[in-house]
Amino acid sequence: MSLAFVHAHDCIEPHSDAVWGAAWTTTDNVVSVSADGSVKQWASSSGQRQPPNAAFPAPHTLGLVSLSVAPDGRRALYNSIEGLTSLWDLTTGEVVGRFESYARTPEGAEPSWAVSLHPSGETYAATSGAGNVVVYSAQPENFGQRVSSLSTGRSKFGMYCQHSPDGKRIALSTETGQIYIFDVEAGELTTTYTSHAMSVRSLAWSADSSLLLSASEDKRLVLHDVRTSAGGTVASFTGHASWVLSVDISQDGRLGLSGSADKSIKIWDIGARAAVSTVQDTGEVWAVSWRPRPAASGPGAFVSGGEDGTVRWWRGAGVGIGEGAV
Repeated sequence: MSLAFVHAHDCIEPHSDAVWGAAWTTTDNVVSVSADGSVKQWASSSGQRQPPNAAFPAPHTLGLVSLSVAPDGRRALYNSIEGLTSLWDLTTGEVVGRFESYARTPEGAEPSWAVSLHPSGETYAATSGAGNVVVYSAQPENFGQRVSSLSTGRSKFGMYCQHSPDGKRIALSTETGQIYIFDVEAGELTTTYTSHAMSVRSLAWSADSSLLLSASEDKRLVLHDVRTSAGGTVASFTGHASWVLSVDISQDGRLGLSGSADKSIKIWDIGARAAVSTVQDTGEVWAVSWRPRPAASGPGAFVSGGEDGTVRWWRGAGVGIGEGAV
């Protein structure tokens, strides 16, 4: 099978520095964060700011390195390079929560690097240089209050963390290539994967929470089946010429998506274990995200963000961005 994807349009007002995170929401908008400290929301049909003429939150003085959007598309959680975590209400435009994770508390300071909202929106997970996952309240009235801490037993920098769609697990990846799976309810580490030889930059869950796709500086993507305890590695995908920086899985679980420092985006047929399309971009691709609801007439569409600060929309050949809109 071979798929063709074409460039649909760009955002109207690009970021002034690299896009380090992008998420296509169920409200058919896209949220992006940048190394220039700004966070923006776009209408996917036009690439214009959403709502029209909206005032985005004031840019942070340092870059924004992590982004997580609620399943209902109403709130976005983002984190700065030094650990200022913010919760943005996408419907009102207000920042309703801020937490300085680098500030010393009775539990000690643990500056957040990567963050992930729980699907319920009640809590969020964060990881950092200590290699742990800390769970905090995501409620505006006590935003940032520590709820629990999950330990790997190793002090390796946490590069990325993400809740499974069912909210039952948290996946954590580290600078040395390990991936840890935690049971949220039990508060325990259940599985450790050593699938990569170098830092794992990004993780993506399948919609049914059974599969986890990882992207690494070792130029590979690895698919894991979290339902099995004996290794759990299902497949390895190779083809990028440099670090793989971002990854996602389509809503139907058929296609993988990856962005790389080799300035390309690849679409993978998960069943066939092969790349079925390659799209060239202008620079390193730091963020990719499938449209949550693909068009019925084809493979749908995705969004990307990279080194030039531009958010770009791509669609399957013959499929319009407006098809299947919420």
